[in-house]
Amino acid sequence: MTDDAPGAGGTPGKRSVRPLAGVLAAMAVSLTGTRISVVALPWFVLVTTGSATQTGLVAFFEMTPYVVVKALTGPLVDRIGPRAVSWTTDLASATAAAAVPLFHALDLLSFPFLLALVALIGAARGPGDLAKEVMVPEAAERGRVPLERATGLAGVTERLASTVGLAVGGSLVALLGPLTGLAVNAGCFALGSVIIALALPRGVGHAAEKAPSQTGVTEPGYWRRFGEGFAFLRGEPLLLTVFVMVGITNLLDAGFNTVLVPVWARESGSGPAAIGLLGSVMGASAVCGSLIAAVVAHRLRRRVVFFAGFLLAGAPRFVVLALDAPTGIVAAVFAVGGFGAGFINPVLGAVLFERIPRRMLGRVKALGNSLAWAGIPLGGLVAGAAAASAGLVPVLFACGAAYFLTTNLTGLRPEWREMDRPDGRRARERLPEEHARPVSGRPSA
Repeated sequence: MTDDAPGAGGTPGKRSVRPLAGVLAAMAVSLTGTRISVVALPWFVLVTTGSATQTGLVAFFEMTPYVVVKALTGPLVDRIGPRAVSWTTDLASATAAAAVPLFHALDLLSFPFLLALVALIGAARGPGDLAKEVMVPEAAERGRVPLERATGLAGVTERLASTVGLAVGGSLVALLGPLTGLAVNAGCFALGSVIIALALPRGVGHAAEKAPSQTGVTEPGYWRRFGEGFAFLRGEPLLLTVFVMVGITNLLDAGFNTVLVPVWARESGSGPAAIGLLGSVMGASAVCGSLIAAVVAHRLRRRVVFFAGFLLAGAPRFVVLALDAPTGIVAAVFAVGGFGAGFINPVLGAVLFERIPRRMLGRVKALGNSLAWAGIPLGGLVAGAAAASAGLVPVLFACGAAYFLTTNLTGLRPEWREMDRPDGRRARERLPEEHARPVSGRPSA
């Protein structure tokens, strides 16, 4: 797609990096706010209630609406367009996030009310994150950027936001308290909404389907769109296996980040600053990994890179905390893990964008991402209950073993061989002829 589309903000056929830069900038500020909240919200609940179980319950109430609403809004993103969905939902997230410190200051924030507010944040954030992801491939085409490089830059953005957000979050919580971090989180969501609304031209990332007036065919309704996405995903064994595996690792990561690390920080006496330090170390090394992936990932064997990244980024983090190692060793393990993690999302993103037809990208990614994120609401809940009953160290060892087995045994399945097909032929065969062009910016094989 060239920039001669209405509102594209460029001359016909001319390369424009503005859409990709706008999407990445919006991702950066929104994700920074989310990572600040990752430190501030659990610490706020932990120090005010003293309960690991209630800390996990808050994570459950935020992530359950995130997953459910994200799954159901895929057809709407394809129909309405991701730009409109992104800026409106970011604005809604900002409003709900700002209400937490406001009502606490007014002494009106009961625990049930807090659960309701975090549920609203999750329900708004899910569609917003999906909408930004959907805009990446078309924005890459407009800038004539190879798809692996664009997803690599998105990975760099995510990792850099994690680094900055966790460092800022840890510092803010340690110096000014967790409510200040939650207020900054609200401001980041608001800024992300402004960037999408003002910096991106209208039509970026809109579904690549002809209007009914052009085709003479009645436009499919919501449930038909939803069914088409479900049918496509069901017929893709590789994508289904990826989403299931990532769903298990996400469950373990959610329990680790929202409960186990804060409990470790409290029991070890390291405090919230240590949460920010470890997150920043891992995020900084992940930025390095993502930068390298953005440059060379399209020349590497995807399957090898993908599983090597998980081997470094998974089980070692759980084990090193369970062994009560010195902070320097813990930081080194997190740094190595972050470097490996930096390669995962660029490879995974390129595979998904190649195999999913552009016109169905919103609904299929919504369903797949929701499957991958389905365990996240339970992660904090299960980890909190397990840590409260069995203790921190046994839970860390058990989660580390589960992570190792999941990310190694899954790779033995035969469909993973298809990951090394960089041309995405199977996805493009499903497209109408006018859309069957390379999505990675390189000639097809």
